[in-house]
Amino acid sequence: MSADAGKTVGARKKKAGKETTPAKAGASPSAEVADAGTGAMDSPLYVNSVEKGMRVLMAFDGQQRQLSLSQIAALTGFDLSAAQRFTYTLTVLGYLNKDEESRKYELSPKLLDFAYHYLSSSELVTRATPYLQQLSQETEETTNLTILDGTDVVFVQRIVSRHVLNPTVVTGTRIPAYCTASGLALLSTMSDEEVDAILGASELRQHTPFTVVDPKKIKLRLATFREQGYAHIKEEYFLGDVSTAAAVKDARGRGIGAVNVAVTKARWGADSDEGRYANLVMSAARAISVQRK
Repeated sequence: MSADAGKTVGARKKKAGKETTPAKAGASPSAEVADAGTGAMDSPLYVNSVEKGMRVLMAFDGQQRQLSLSQIAALTGFDLSAAQRFTYTLTVLGYLNKDEESRKYELSPKLLDFAYHYLSSSELVTRATPYLQQLSQETEETTNLTILDGTDVVFVQRIVSRHVLNPTVVTGTRIPAYCTASGLALLSTMSDEEVDAILGASELRQHTPFTVVDPKKIKLRLATFREQGYAHIKEEYFLGDVSTAAAVKDARGRGIGAVNVAVTKARWGADSDEGRYANLVMSAARAISVQRK
């Protein structure tokens, strides 16, 4: 993520179309659509109808399985006529299903085609999978590959163990970078300007009593993580979760993903466990990283 790209993160919530900003539930639909920044959205190349169609799809945030036409209109800021046109088109294309009895809409399995195409074409995922499997077998814990997207990390590969703490976290889940081991490992590979841009655009919220939200303290932690080569946190996003992560780097040494092992607090042993898991994730991350020529 370049410094210029980092600056555009702050524009994520400023423009989501001319109607209104959709209600936020989890990851904001407008934030995801507007990630390119306000300037890019003002370009004559920008197709508003595509953005509006995406806003309809993103209104289904996982917390509500079905939505009525009026609910879709409220969440997207469209009037009923516009909401009807977009839902009808998306239903004809197969991306929405409509229950004729309740007259409510829900996402169709066809949307999984996009996830499949991404995962099957990602060189990073392909390269990382065998190492995640090996790491999972060796530790008997849940292992993950994440990438940075805006202010969040997104799970792009996840191998769940029988000791998993959060079975609802699946491929595609996104969580804030500033309070997760994977996110902090990735931020530790960035410049101060890029880190400032991401922290400035983040909603620095106290998810647990242990979440660090002070930007100065976060940056001090990043200096430590940068020096030691891994990030380690306890219960900062999920209570009971202890996570250790290392950045996967490109040929220039910049983070392009992160490998982490998530251990439940109940299974966490002595302080020596941190060194053991750190060595394992750093070894896996080095093996996956693109070697410098």
